Order: sequence, then structure tokens, then C-alpha cells
Amino acid sequence: MTLCSMTGYGRSRRDEPLFVQQWEIRSVNGRFLDLKWKLPSCTRAFESRFEKIVRSRAQRGRVDISLLFLPKSGTLSGMRLDVASASTMLTELETFAAARGDIFRPDYMALLSLPQLWQGESEQNDEDMAALLELGLVEALDDWKRARCDEAVVLARDIKSRIALMREWLSRIEECAPAIKEERFAQVRERLGETLAALGTELDEGRFLQEMVIMADKLDVSEEITRLHAHLERLVELLQAGTDAGRKLDFTLQECFREINTCGNKIQDVSVSRLVVDFKNELEKCREQVQNLE
Repeated sequence: MTLCSMTGYGRSRRDEPLFVQQWEIRSVNGRFLDLKWKLPSCTRAFESRFEKIVRSRAQRGRVDISLLFLPKSGTLSGMRLDVASASTMLTELETFAAARGDIFRPDYMALLSLPQLWQGESEQNDEDMAALLELGLVEALDDWKRARCDEAVVLARDIKSRIALMREWLSRIEECAPAIKEERFAQVRERLGETLAALGTELDEGRFLQEMVIMADKLDVSEEITRLHAHLERLVELLQAGTDAGRKLDFTLQECFREINTCGNKIQDVSVSRLVVDFKNELEKCREQVQNLE
């Protein structure tokens, strides 16, 4: 499956023999798939069918779907005008025009563009009309997916560039970590020696080596660095695979945060601390981008 953003817009318009249909789809990111429909009354019986189509093509996000349905003049057999609603609407407009001192001349043809005023039993079971509307919906969904995929390409390119930076910084941390550890050993030995000399006591080499072993374990970040390399590689794999990538990317980024934070806590060095801060900053930017991926 292609990597997709949850944010996108799609549209389709079809001129059918009996009506014109225009679909519009807008979506933003969301934790679950949340569909919001805006359908004319004569097509609401097909909503469950439409929803199955949409759910087969989307996994997450808030999706607003609207249909503009325009019956053509002279093709309204089997349809009935809601006279009461139409009369109320025209009366209100006439009253409004009179209050302004205007002459109201109703355009009855305009009522054809208001599908909520038209009712009919035959259409609700009309398989031909439902099939045509499904074709229009699928076209809009295809257009919507193209837009989401195009945005996902941009997001993935941005995330990959940040991963490349983090790989470079991780390599630098990996290179300088052993030297920093040795420097810490030397500092501890020197300070301990000075303290013992002031007390007139000699350094117990065996005891010192035991303490150094304990300190070496506390300062060792080799496991964290190995896991970080694996996590960064996993991020690239997920971006390329695309299947349900959003949640997996978010979880992997959380693991990266945990490992780099441990590295920063273990290696008390100014230069490494700066790299760790930069690393976390790039991870946060990646998480912001990942929130938009499906």
C-alpha cells in the first residue's frame, strides 16, 4: 500500500442522463476513521453502501463527504415536490423582499437545484441511480487519494532528510563516547588520588578497578546506540512500506526518544549534550509530520 497523508481534498463531477452529481471530500488527521456525511434526502438511503466503499479505502482521519445532486428538468418522473416546504420558503423570501421595498419574482426553476425539496420512493430503491452515484464517489475517492499520496511523498522526503541528520549525529556520539568514558576514568582516578594523598592514604588499585567496572557499566551507551541505529533503519523501512505506517512510525519515534534520552543521561559531556538536544528536536519535528500520515 502506498504511503498516504490523512489530509487531502478530492472532487468528482459526472453529468448523468437524469441528474448531475458532484462529490467533494475533505479530510484532516485523526486517531480513528470518522466519517461525516452531507447527502441530499433522496440519496440518504444509500449512505451505508457509500460508507462501505469509503472504509475500504481509508483507515484513519476525519473525513467530510458531501454530494451535490441536481436532477435535470423534465426528468423528474416519480419525484414529488415538497409543496409545504417550498411554499414556506417562497413566502419567507416574499416577506423579506417586501420589507426591503423590493418586488419579489420567484424563479421556480431554481427549486430544481434544491434536492431537499424533492422526494420520491422509487429513487431510494433505484439500483441504477445508486450504481451511478457509487461511480462518482469512487472517482472522488481516487482524486482524494492522489492528493493524499502527493502530500505523503513530501512528508516522507522531509522525514528521511531528518533521519539522515540523526544518523550523522548518532555516529558522532558513537565515536566520541569511548574517549569521554576514558576521560571520566582519568578524572575520577586523579581526584580520588588527590583526596587520598591529602588524607595520607594510598589508592587501593583492586578496589579502584572494581569501582571502575561499575562506572563503566553506568557510562556505557553501546546498547542504546545499537538500538537507535536499528530504530532509525526501521523508520526508513516503514516510510517505504507505507502500510499502516502512521501508528508504527509514531511508536518507533517514541522508542528513539527513550534511547537518546538515556544516552544524554549517561554521557555527561557538553558536546554530546548538544547533539542529544539537536537529536530530540529532529525527533519532535518527525513526530509532527508523522501525525499527518495514515
